[in-house]
This record gives sequence, C-alpha cells and structure tokens, in this order.
Amino acid sequence: MSTFFIDRKKHLLGSMRKYEYLKEFSKSYKRLKKKYQTLDDDFEKFCEVLEEYPEGVGRNFVSIYMGKDLKIIKARMACRALREHSLRVVYGYHQKKDIFYFLEIYYKGDQENESRSLINSFLKEFE
Repeated sequence: MSTFFIDRKKHLLGSMRKYEYLKEFSKSYKRLKKKYQTLDDDFEKFCEVLEEYPEGVGRNFVSIYMGKDLKIIKARMACRALREHSLRVVYGYHQKKDIFYFLEIYYKGDQENESRSLINSFLKEFE
C-alpha cells in the first residue's frame, strides 16, 4: 500500500487519528488551492468535523461503500471562496485502525461524479 499514498499527516494537535492522502487527492488539492485561497482553512474545519463525527453527520455525507471495517464516504465540504457552492471530498474511514484515507476532492462544476475507477482501485489495493 505504500506506493499508493503520497502523504501522511497528523492534522490536528492532540489528534490520535491518522490522515493518508492518495496522489490523485494531493494533485487535485494543489490545483484547487490555486483557484480557491480559502481551501486550507476550509479543509481544516472539515477535518475538525471528521474528528467529532468520522462517518459524517447530516445530509452532506453519503456512504458509497460499507465494508466490515472500512467505509467510503462522499461529503460536501463548504468552501468560503465558492460562497453558495461546495466541494466534494471522497474519503475512506477505517474504524479499527482509526485512519482517514482521502481519495478525491473536486468541484461539482468541473466533475459530475466521483471516480468509481479510483475508488475500485483503492479497494483492491486496500484488501
């Protein structure tokens, strides 16, 4: 699995959870950060919500895969630079290991749906 991930971080001070990012996520994040200057702060707030509710809360979080220990969730993330619109974040949460795997981030205006091929390749690599 080490070739699949590019970055591992501990986001919040005192957090015991780990965050791992796919190369595709990191690449898209950098591209979006150039367009939306508030992205770093917005993503930090999103991660704070995940600290409280790892599987999300409300209608802005939709489970797209539910395994025994791993869930893949698509979430709407508020972005102040977009004002009335939001970004989509696809992430996996492993309950036993307490790890978040960020798979994909995109703006709905640029990309209609999440990349199923990316999710499937992650699941194959994960197993």
